[in-house]
Amino acid sequence: MHHMTENSVRLHESERIDDLLSHDLKIIQSDEVFSFSMDAVLLARFASVPKRGRVLDLCTGNGVVPILLTTRTQANLEAIEIQPRLADMARRSVQLNGLDESITIHEGDLRELVKVTGHAAYDAITVNPPYMPLNGSDLKMNTHQAMARHEIGCTLEEVIQACSRLLRNGGKVSMVHRPQRIAEIISLMREYKLEPKRIRMVHPRSHLEANMVLIEASKDGKPEVRMLPPLIVYNEEGTYCEEIMDIYYGSQHKPQPVEGGL
Repeated sequence: MHHMTENSVRLHESERIDDLLSHDLKIIQSDEVFSFSMDAVLLARFASVPKRGRVLDLCTGNGVVPILLTTRTQANLEAIEIQPRLADMARRSVQLNGLDESITIHEGDLRELVKVTGHAAYDAITVNPPYMPLNGSDLKMNTHQAMARHEIGCTLEEVIQACSRLLRNGGKVSMVHRPQRIAEIISLMREYKLEPKRIRMVHPRSHLEANMVLIEASKDGKPEVRMLPPLIVYNEEGTYCEEIMDIYYGSQHKPQPVEGGL
């Protein structure tokens, strides 16, 4: 599949094409509907994915996670998004990058997907679910943004239940969420036979509380969890830490040694 030229891809009003990190990938974004955040980028980096096999991204939005995962695996990547406009953006971003043979975007409800695929169809699942439980005041946002942020289309329990049904034994699910809900996430995962194995907290700065948690669980795994070193996004000078620079800019950001210099 050839890359489409930027001129040949259809853009709706308010949409733009952005470069996606240092990988020579591009993504269609719209502030009106959806722009990916650092959460998705960190999830794509953190997730354990097999070299081959089947990998599924739930709540894919504009498809950023599977597009980034193509740099890490040869697996067949699938993704599901309930909002037609976002699923369409994701499909066009896949085409824009010439990735039609690697990524399939499904438009639909993740709660219903198991009826199509059957149980235990996937080796790994990634998910960046809506973070906020529903309460009446949240719905002043437009529907697209509200659904991406609040549990309108699915609750945390429904996401975890879907992961449990869709994953094969020993398969891994990786999720990014808010630390405030870590107790709920762990207890729901265990209820649905997903055993937490790796947890990493993300802090904006070293003296601030975590504002993101990355958690990976294994279907029917043995109880043993590793707490990984925290990721501190900004260092004391207020610039991105080395790891974030690496993710966003690759090795090209490193200053080259000067001959005969320090």
